[in-house]
Amino acid sequence: RLTLENFRSYKKKIFHFGQTTVIVAPNGAGKTNILESIYLLSTGLSERASVTDEMINFESEIGSVAAIVEHNEERTELSVVLTRGIYMGKRTPKRRYLVDGVARVRSGFVGKLAAVLFRPEDMRLIEGSPSRRRGYLDDTLSMAHPEYGRALAVYEASLKRRNRLLDAIRDGLARHEQLAYWDQSIIKNGNILTDFRRSYLDYLCQIKTAFGQYKFEYDASTISMSRLAQYSSAEVAVGYTLVGPHEDDFVIKSDDRDLMKYGSSGEQRLAVLFL
Repeated sequence: RLTLENFRSYKKKIFHFGQTTVIVAPNGAGKTNILESIYLLSTGLSERASVTDEMINFESEIGSVAAIVEHNEERTELSVVLTRGIYMGKRTPKRRYLVDGVARVRSGFVGKLAAVLFRPEDMRLIEGSPSRRRGYLDDTLSMAHPEYGRALAVYEASLKRRNRLLDAIRDGLARHEQLAYWDQSIIKNGNILTDFRRSYLDYLCQIKTAFGQYKFEYDASTISMSRLAQYSSAEVAVGYTLVGPHEDDFVIKSDDRDLMKYGSSGEQRLAVLFL
């Protein structure tokens, strides 16, 4: 069961789903809004909205998406409460995640409802920038492994702090020795991300499908104390961390052909569907 309140075009609506559900309605009726709400419950994020406010009905200050999920005869209630940052005159979190009525951080919320979303925009997963492919790995692995989600959150927070410190060092407002703590954090958590990503891409290489088998080559930007030392001067100059999982990429091949460079649009579409 899915309940939407003040979410996008819906003031209040309850949907019940069977084993297989097909949603049919005219353009503008809100079909995509339903898919977005399910994806929000699955990942804690919207694949469409750049800011939380976009998901809240224009006439409302607060919205919510809630669902009853059944798996192996276990029932779980998931909900995401959305605000514009101020509710009834008080500052509030823009997104609040609850599992059976208990507040959770996003990493503790993700993975309760596994979902796969396939959209026309996903074609850019192969032909687009490396950040799209990293995003695919992050979304998939966070849903499957809470440990990955936790390491990702710490890595991204530490990376921001380290980058700000690099800026300060360049401007003469901080010392290079102050990087030590953040270096240890991004190395520890970055290596967790790298290990999970490599394992997952190796796993994908083993899967055979009716339309072929794919080879995934992991272009990992490994992170260690020696590599950070190697790029130390350059990082201070640009104010940005130059090595680590935030620079990773991977290549998808079919019959030893790089599909980004040599794949037809049909071959690329099948590879995205495979992923």
